[in-house]
Amino acid sequence: MSDPTAPPEPFFSVCCLVTDPVQHAAMCASFRGGGFTSANTEFIAYGARSGPRFDAYAGIGRMLEDARGRYAVLVRQDVRLLADGATELEARLAELTERDPDWAVAGNAGVTAEGEAVMRLTEGDGPTAQQGTVPARVASLDESFIVVRRATGLRPSAGLAGYQLFGTDLCLQARLLGRTAWAIDFNVRRLGTAGRLDRAFFDHQEAFERLWGQRLGQSERIRTPRTTLTLRSGLGSELLGRWRLSRLRARLDR
Repeated sequence: MSDPTAPPEPFFSVCCLVTDPVQHAAMCASFRGGGFTSANTEFIAYGARSGPRFDAYAGIGRMLEDARGRYAVLVRQDVRLLADGATELEARLAELTERDPDWAVAGNAGVTAEGEAVMRLTEGDGPTAQQGTVPARVASLDESFIVVRRATGLRPSAGLAGYQLFGTDLCLQARLLGRTAWAIDFNVRRLGTAGRLDRAFFDHQEAFERLWGQRLGQSERIRTPRTTLTLRSGLGSELLGRWRLSRLRARLDR
């Protein structure tokens, strides 16, 4: 029996890992201005100056556990809303549910299983990057803006750590659950860049490829918005993965 005195569940939970409180405050203000208000939204943040600090995988897992909204919106602190707001996002998600009741995770930039980039994202002061046709089912997602359908129980991998490739990890987790991942038409502005492809990134990529190759029990190539993954299952894919990453690491020394 429900508690009549309990506060109503929000429709959205806007979740963010914070390294810069000023940036985070501006992001929250942008979302509130776009209709994500106390009437329909709760804001959850970890990693600020006080309270526990988490990497992306552990932090997202914790935020998804704590969230009460129907949809958890995972967003970077440097994201700002443009014309699209809460009303538009609710409408796009309703359309997606009607189109595919089995969806578990969605974003605004990703790559299909066939390797086609699909995107609705504005970077810095530049024009909106529009690629492909949305909505589109994808195999990977950019990490700037992701919506998780909380009822699916989707969580990031416990065996990974860091801040990279969690969008693709969530897509693969959805696949394990028999669910799907999509790119939708919801444009935001990302003030910063996607981050450097450095040795730490490639080290994480190597761990990611091994974990997911073993978990799926098959080798597979997945293109993401930033790199191409060789999921490793067996000697052939292991050697191919090592060779590809050795070439990428070698470029850093040039």
